[in-house]
Amino acid sequence: MEVAPQANPPVCRILDYGKFKYQQEKKKKKKHTPSLKEIRMTSKIEEHDFKVKLKNARRFLEEGHKVKIRLYFRGREIIYKERGREILERVVKEVGEVGRAEAPPRLMGKNMEIYLVPNKEGR
Repeated sequence: MEVAPQANPPVCRILDYGKFKYQQEKKKKKKHTPSLKEIRMTSKIEEHDFKVKLKNARRFLEEGHKVKIRLYFRGREIIYKERGREILERVVKEVGEVGRAEAPPRLMGKNMEIYLVPNKEGR
């Protein structure tokens, strides 16, 4: 392989082509592809548990991942949909500096979910 073609005389190196190709492939694979991370919580979540889930959501958003917050209702808890909406809106407010909501919370069966995406300037 030619190392310095502009030198006089040109400088060349003998190398293992298979090893060279392997190293080139490794360089290409270093790109990070953001993925979807999910955080689950119930409508009766305690304050400390909420803060732990919030810390994980912040970390995922700072790493550049998309975050799905899923709040599930057990049994007859489904009649307190407004409580679930308040919890999800609180999450959005708390992670405001690192992420934002894609859309408002939506109810799907016994689950209420919201998707958070990282802010552009945070990355």
